Amino acid sequence: MREVRLRAYAKVNFALDVVGVRSDGYHELRTVMQSVSLSDEVEIGRTSEGFELRIDPTHTDVGPLEKNTAYRAWRLLCDRLGEELPVRITLRKNIPAGAGLGGGSADAAAVLRGLEKLFDLGLSVEELRDVGKEIGADMPFCVSGGTALGEGIGEVLSPVPSPPDHRLLVLKPRLGADTGEVYRAYDAGPAGGGAADRVTSALRSGDLAGLAGALGNDLAPVTKGMVPEVAELEGRLLEAGAMGALMTGSGTAVYGLFRDEDAAARAGERVNAHFAGVCAPVSCGSEEV
Repeated sequence: MREVRLRAYAKVNFALDVVGVRSDGYHELRTVMQSVSLSDEVEIGRTSEGFELRIDPTHTDVGPLEKNTAYRAWRLLCDRLGEELPVRITLRKNIPAGAGLGGGSADAAAVLRGLEKLFDLGLSVEELRDVGKEIGADMPFCVSGGTALGEGIGEVLSPVPSPPDHRLLVLKPRLGADTGEVYRAYDAGPAGGGAADRVTSALRSGDLAGLAGALGNDLAPVTKGMVPEVAELEGRLLEAGAMGALMTGSGTAVYGLFRDEDAAARAGERVNAHFAGVCAPVSCGSEEV
């Protein structure tokens, strides 16, 4: 095999409870995550030596190479194996950055899955998750994807039932949010919590209306204070007929839950945002195309 292409799926948080702060400064979470069909494309090809990264569109800001999650995934896996895997990686970006949609983690997870396939490394999902957790808290989830409860800093995963079929309208304002800044500001405010239990209960009962009513994110009030458009977009989604609406991750993207494609598309015609897209829940974090 000389080349592999994968779709790297974004994620949303149906619930995000901040339950404490660890001695190392990381926050303890209880979060319910869902992979969605909004995706980047990751193409990995064998080369004679070294590492090359290409970005499409070329103007997309993915930061310096040494901090890019796709490069870090490659570097960490090579270090783990004790050998260099010569590749050229092309990222075709559709997932907006600074959104809480896990685009960087999704790309890195797809790189790990793609390298495992391309070089026939014989690594298990658990081993890939173990490599990925050094990149970010979303990474272990993005390696496998689907629907899961994340605890610890998000890396301790337990499966929960997939939601009933529905569609999401995802909106993002022009401004993003710095995750570290959001958590620091959250630490100065009141504690929240409780959404993860409500969401898992709704998922176990297969109740879409119950799921829509259970959505919750402890970080949302903080990010709304920094970027007021987050609250405005959430309100517009509800006015346009969403069963429920929520900011995902540390923001600034928000999504609305709709029963079907037509309802989500009609709502999309009524709401203006820097980014807007209709997507569906999917059962994996990435897949070969």
